[in-house]
Amino acid sequence: MNRARRAFLVLLTLDVLAVLVVFNLVGLTYLSGTPVGVRFILTPLLVPLLIHVVAIYLIDGYSRGTDMMSLDYTSQHSIALLTAMATTLLLTFAVFPGGYELQSSRVVVALSYLLLIPVTLVYRRALYRATLRRRGRRSLVFLGDHESYNAFRNECERLGAVQPLVFASLHPVEGGNEPVAQFADVLDRIQSGDLRVEAIVLRESNHELAPDVSRKLVQLYFSGVPTYTLELFHQVYWRKIPLYRLNQTWLFQEGFQIAREPVFERAKRVADVVLSLIGLFVAAPFILVGATAIWLEDRGPVFFRQNRVGKNHVTFRLHKLRTMRVSDQPGDLYTQPGDARITRVGKILRQTRVDEFPQLWNVLRGDMSLIGPRAEWDRLVENYEQTIPCYHFRHLVKPGITGWAQVNYPYGASTEDTIRKLEYDLFYIRHFSFMLDASIVLKTVHIMLFGKGR
Repeated sequence: MNRARRAFLVLLTLDVLAVLVVFNLVGLTYLSGTPVGVRFILTPLLVPLLIHVVAIYLIDGYSRGTDMMSLDYTSQHSIALLTAMATTLLLTFAVFPGGYELQSSRVVVALSYLLLIPVTLVYRRALYRATLRRRGRRSLVFLGDHESYNAFRNECERLGAVQPLVFASLHPVEGGNEPVAQFADVLDRIQSGDLRVEAIVLRESNHELAPDVSRKLVQLYFSGVPTYTLELFHQVYWRKIPLYRLNQTWLFQEGFQIAREPVFERAKRVADVVLSLIGLFVAAPFILVGATAIWLEDRGPVFFRQNRVGKNHVTFRLHKLRTMRVSDQPGDLYTQPGDARITRVGKILRQTRVDEFPQLWNVLRGDMSLIGPRAEWDRLVENYEQTIPCYHFRHLVKPGITGWAQVNYPYGASTEDTIRKLEYDLFYIRHFSFMLDASIVLKTVHIMLFGKGR
């Protein structure tokens, strides 16, 4: 059993025990003096247990690669369990018929989930600390050339990888500042136990590997040493697709069929219509207050409209609340930190994300989806398509108000940032699922509550 699966099973087992123990203890404490009586409950907890597991899974709470110590994860974990609490209350008190045991007390359900937040965080953090200690003694072995290794090392640093890196080559390498080991020698050290590894990452193609090297790699793989191509490592560990792998025919080789499957498209469209209608109803007072504040500040137009590029490269008119001063002079294409063009009201609207609410009208019209790649300005798209290979692949699906790139990468203010975000967008398009959409929703709530991004 590999380490990732073992970590998943350990955390899942602890969660099952935590839900059983906490719900029963809270019930025993709260209901002991009531006519309802106290008894051990098991079967009725299957519903909250399932909801709990799904909510934690959506925020990668069972992944050994998730930083359980970070404040970001703590807030996402709390939001996930509060969402699970609300879902459980809705199901047990509005959907199930009378007689369901958890209906005896809403307080028991609420208190149990509130207690589960710190309980489940405590053992996750303890296990993560132990994982970090073990990882600190394991290395990532990278096989490739200097250029690809430098790019890989930089990405590891940016994403906070803690493992030492071992740079290996098939042939003697001259120049460069990094020590380079012969790949065959590294494999021998791994087999002998002299070098402990987290994973082996292969940038070289298989036809460049000598038969004896390939045989050792296979032996190590079957002995439990994770081995990935660089592309697969990006997808499994970082959940994005590296652009070096793309070319104009890659789309047809790999396929993105599920994202454009009519059944999924129609189901997503139904969800978009229903949720955008509900969203517009809820957001209407906020939009009205924001629009009034904008007009009172400078008597300028309330809404900001701009041409954006949508699915199949069709241009549409996007609507947002205006957050910048009206000017006929051309300005910076990107919004910078502390941008003087942003009004006082606009700053508040951006921090609270209220300026984004009118986009729900674009979702209702069918220009956009609630979730998808960011809808980019047509002027920027024209430039990106000339400078970024395969940028147009992101127009395979409708753009969204939020998306996988938005919750994983900060606001992009350069072509380099756009390239990085494109890697996440293409991962979303290729691996589209409603579970991934649900994960994005939870992460978006976290970002909105803590004011991240711009």
